[in-house]
Amino acid sequence: MNSTFAQSRLPITIFTGDKVLRTFSLIAVIAAVSFLGMMRTASAQEEGASQEQKKAAPSQLELQVIAIKAGHLFDSKSGQVINDQVILIKGDKITDVGGGGSITIPSNAQVIDLSQSTVLPGLIDGHTHIFSSNVSFVNTSREYRTLVAVSDAQLDLRAGFTTLRDLMSHGGGYADVDIRNAINRGLVPGPRLQVSTPGLVATGEGMVGTWELKVGNRYDVADSPWEARKIVREEIHYGADWIKFHATAGYKFDSDGKLTVDSTFTPEEVKAIVDEAHRHHKKVACHAFGGEGLKSCIEAGVDTLEHGNVLDDDDIKTMVQKGIYLDLTAEHYLTEDYLPADTKATGGKNSLAALQEASARKAIAKGVKLTFGSGVHSTPGGIHAHGTQATEFATLVKYGLSPTKAIQAATIVNAEMMGWKDKIGSIDKGKFADIVAVSGDPLKDITELERIKFVMKGGQIFRNEVNAK
Repeated sequence: MNSTFAQSRLPITIFTGDKVLRTFSLIAVIAAVSFLGMMRTASAQEEGASQEQKKAAPSQLELQVIAIKAGHLFDSKSGQVINDQVILIKGDKITDVGGGGSITIPSNAQVIDLSQSTVLPGLIDGHTHIFSSNVSFVNTSREYRTLVAVSDAQLDLRAGFTTLRDLMSHGGGYADVDIRNAINRGLVPGPRLQVSTPGLVATGEGMVGTWELKVGNRYDVADSPWEARKIVREEIHYGADWIKFHATAGYKFDSDGKLTVDSTFTPEEVKAIVDEAHRHHKKVACHAFGGEGLKSCIEAGVDTLEHGNVLDDDDIKTMVQKGIYLDLTAEHYLTEDYLPADTKATGGKNSLAALQEASARKAIAKGVKLTFGSGVHSTPGGIHAHGTQATEFATLVKYGLSPTKAIQAATIVNAEMMGWKDKIGSIDKGKFADIVAVSGDPLKDITELERIKFVMKGGQIFRNEVNAK
């Protein structure tokens, strides 16, 4: 049986407190995705009526009170671990946090005992592709690819990543908007999402087929500043939270290890993309390995630089001055997607991974704000698969971040980068009850985060293996 299809049929269980709320077959539940196009055309009056119904009849979840006994709680703001804490939750929000001796647990609360665990805020992956690259753009329908994307997002959730910033739908069109909306409306379970829709590339990238038979393009294509502005406006109109574009495309090494990067958009086009997005109060993510394309992104003032494999001192200085975040997706360049070809081309002299490690170390030393982004992009069994992205933590530590800073990158820093610092990123009163736990101490062994035992998003438990033998 096809592994992707088999995965999509796995049963998923949602808990509230220590009780099973719902168990379902993923393939059955996400069939609702096929109706999302109709949902887009629902009238404002119907939407308003729906909201009034919710106010009039609060759900069982909204009334649920949960108390988590946390043996060791990681405070992402201070970077310290605090012992013997109690977290009170009502509905999807945290209502109180404090020492076990100072918090009174309500008599009607469901108590979750994590007294032997390290408890952390829900993790945030700042760079994912839920529309997987190993699902054919040509031989599958967009509906099927959307179902797989929902499954991928749920794998990330079960791995402890309660929030994702998904950068480009890679042939999924605007279906990432539909998935985000379906999750927000409670139609399907999944992580919180910020999405960037098709994203922008220049002619020549993402084209499928031959010059005789053009099958289509996985992205939106722009070839002038004004065309770029038009596409930015269109993507925002149809629901983009972020504008993502590729300022570089391919690359090659010569036999001496020298890297040449293929730039795409001109500096004028890059400025137009960034300016138009910022005019509409949207942030911009720029994919760039190095060269002219990378420098154009920094000069234009993008909000996040994705990858940044080759950064010189001037690049780093300007990033610090402008407050540009660096999202490495470092582990990806150590996978079979890149490293074997780089090693072969250079005779082992160089690689994107080696160049990036050197750049990352300089950036960390100079105070560039590093986010946590993995770049996961395939279904289970594929290269860099969804649900496995916690390996990025160890790579960040290898490149010079302390374990504390690496965890902060995936919590409070990413929350700030996404503009959601008031909602997620730390375990605080008033924030969403997005909480994960591990058995050991990730500050001593960062790979503990590869073995998540407990996942809660918005007061619902999606994984609980704390007492599993």
